[in-house]
Amino acid sequence: MPSFVIEAAGSGAFQAPALRLDRINSRDLLAAAREVYYTFLANAATPLDPLGVVLSGGQGRPFRGRVVFQAPVLLPDEEFVALDLLRSRGPRTGRGRSLRPPSP
Repeated sequence: MPSFVIEAAGSGAFQAPALRLDRINSRDLLAAAREVYYTFLANAATPLDPLGVVLSGGQGRPFRGRVVFQAPVLLPDEEFVALDLLRSRGPRTGRGRSLRPPSP
């Protein structure tokens, strides 16, 4: 019997680690992750979609990142940003009201 369990090893589905937005400046983190992802898209010739971006740095240091295609093993100063957070944009709001037209 193994002495420890490696999460996501041998399982069919990848479960992304929870992004701790309370510990980080999420605006800077997501901007850096999008920059890494869109740079990858501009330069890559692969039809494969990555799982997301792993970033290290922050807290006064510049972010460094890499696009990952397999479940990442994170170091203590790294954050994983899933692909759905990089592609999606929430509804834009202004002065407390949504800019989307009301649904019928």
